[in-house]
Amino acid sequence: MYNGGMGSAPLADLLRPETFADFVGQEHLVGENGVLRKLVEKDELVSIIFWGPPGCGKTTLAKIIAQKTKSHFIHFSAVSSGIDEVKKVVAQAKERGPLFKQRTILFVDEIHRFNKLQQDAFLPHVEDGTITLIGATTENPSFEVIAPLLSRCRVFVLKNLDEKDLDKIVERGIKKLKVKIKADARAFLIESANGDARAVLNVLEIAAKLGGKTLSLKDIEEALQKKTLLYDKAGEEHYNLISAVHKSLRGSDPDAAIYYTLRMLEAGEDPLYVARRLVRFASEDIGNADPEALELAVVVFDACDRVGMPECQIFLVQLAAYLAQAPKDNSAYIAETKALEDVKKYGNLPIPLKLRNAPTKLMKDLGYGKDYKYAHNHTKEELKEEVYLPDKLKGKKYYLPKKKNK
Repeated sequence: MYNGGMGSAPLADLLRPETFADFVGQEHLVGENGVLRKLVEKDELVSIIFWGPPGCGKTTLAKIIAQKTKSHFIHFSAVSSGIDEVKKVVAQAKERGPLFKQRTILFVDEIHRFNKLQQDAFLPHVEDGTITLIGATTENPSFEVIAPLLSRCRVFVLKNLDEKDLDKIVERGIKKLKVKIKADARAFLIESANGDARAVLNVLEIAAKLGGKTLSLKDIEEALQKKTLLYDKAGEEHYNLISAVHKSLRGSDPDAAIYYTLRMLEAGEDPLYVARRLVRFASEDIGNADPEALELAVVVFDACDRVGMPECQIFLVQLAAYLAQAPKDNSAYIAETKALEDVKKYGNLPIPLKLRNAPTKLMKDLGYGKDYKYAHNHTKEELKEEVYLPDKLKGKKYYLPKKKNK
């Protein structure tokens, strides 16, 4: 069993990387060809906004930048700091610059929590170079950071850490803690972290304090206060669950649809995968019986992408309830299937001459566009006998919408 000292730093702080080489993830920014790394190594640093989910490395990157550029680093939390503190930092930076020839980096965590007036206070000092601002936010800076400040900063988007990244971090953690971890416990720990490095290390540290020298699945469950659900993202249970979601929606059972949706999410499924399947369902099984279903599904997908778990869970529950109760019509799906069969079977059938574009005299002479009736100039009755499909498919009916129930 691992015993941390009473005042010892958390494992996440003890393992915080101090160089780009040790940093895990965000290769597009800090890899050998990463744009951020190049800016720092060339000493061409500008004010920055880091936008990304929790535990993806925003604070760590700010500290590495300060160390690499030999800058004076000041850490602000937008939750507890105000304009008075900003004024003090600026006054110190004005003295430090000429006296020590040293840049001041002001790191503002959760910058989106600063109001407009507070954000305005940074503007002149960022513009004249008194401070280099590095802001961190989990929210879209386009909406949460005032435009004048945003225009003076370079926005870098950070991503959730993937399973390979988290596995590297777990490996460092177990070496530091001098424990081992069973394969199923390790997999569950990584899946449960939802891309958050801090979360994975916090749980690992708690499990090490609770368990023995080899951490079991039970140790991780106790540390998380969460039981594993039988689930394999690439296995049978994955397909069984998404099938259950679809069939519950198709059968207009909102309770079952919500249950299976939440079961997938609780087991660690990517919410965007679930949202993507619900978008497909809105078109395939509801279609034009309720066109707003597809609109709502797309909005929910976008909201899930912006907000992430666990907050986006309620969006998917709302959508599942709506789709389950919506009228059903799979006519578009049937039309897609039948028409695609003919596309593949017959290949490039000649397009009727009257439908062809005729931008040149030669094309007109060849009959392109001849006898085409401009629909706006004719009644529905006059267009009744018009044929638009290729001759070989004349009379084919793909789209046969269901009659609405009265």
